Amino acid sequence: MLGQLAEFLPIFEEAGIEVVAPKVVQILSEEELLELVPTVDGWIIGDDQATERIFRAGKAGKLKAAVKWGIGVDNVDFKACKELGIPIINTPMMFGAEVATIAVSYVLGLARETYYIDREVRAGNWVKPAGMSLAGHTVALVGFGDIGKSTARFLKAFDMNINVYDPFAKRTEEDEAAYRFLDFPQELETADFVVTTCALTPATKHMINAETIQRMKDGVRIVNVSRGPIVDEVALVEGLKSGKVHSAGLDVFEVEPLPMDSELRKFDRCIFGTHNGSNTIQGVRRASHQAIRSMFEFLEVGVTA
Repeated sequence: MLGQLAEFLPIFEEAGIEVVAPKVVQILSEEELLELVPTVDGWIIGDDQATERIFRAGKAGKLKAAVKWGIGVDNVDFKACKELGIPIINTPMMFGAEVATIAVSYVLGLARETYYIDREVRAGNWVKPAGMSLAGHTVALVGFGDIGKSTARFLKAFDMNINVYDPFAKRTEEDEAAYRFLDFPQELETADFVVTTCALTPATKHMINAETIQRMKDGVRIVNVSRGPIVDEVALVEGLKSGKVHSAGLDVFEVEPLPMDSELRKFDRCIFGTHNGSNTIQGVRRASHQAIRSMFEFLEVGVTA
């Protein structure tokens, strides 16, 4: 939203609202937030750690409402907001197709090693690794929400077999006919790709770990477009070293940005992103208008976003 802010400023101006927009790429520190949040009436939250301490400071100041921009809410203490009487909501169902296309691009890139080939050509090497056809191969898809459903639909178009793992999945008769629904880690050893699109919860943290990786097929390819801590990176590195894991496509990491000393950087066939799966012009525009509408409703502003 910050990257396209100029497009949204007239909406705020019409409503007589001053916008405070920190110059930041990813997140502000807790100390910066403790200084800033109490000075504003509304907070549109990105990936910042919106903790109880910050909300308490905001409540003691001017803060009246908050909106979590985007889908994921693991960085926001909704319980603290409820206890403090601060109305808050996120912007769900905004980026299913956008994030799913990133997941599919990683599956394609890992299967045909296109990213690796690109890097080698740029370095002056003419490499021709044998790729993997997608048809007939199996995907273990962890998570069947908005993103997961779009990912399943796209990968099914490549004639892949989709095993879905999501105990809370809302599935239709068409879903039942198109995909297999299993309990994790049932039949995980049959998957050529493991793709995670689920929310980060205590139950999903490090669900891709040394034990579950050991259950996987030799040469498995792992894709994570949800939240970094779903994958235990220490276990993933060991899997990559041993060859158990052929390669990984990661849009998210346990620590972001990816530290320069991370061992993941040693594996040329891996694909790395910048937690950027939702970032399309159209997707950002859609979510931003929803965030503004929700904020205006909380603040009782009579202007349509």
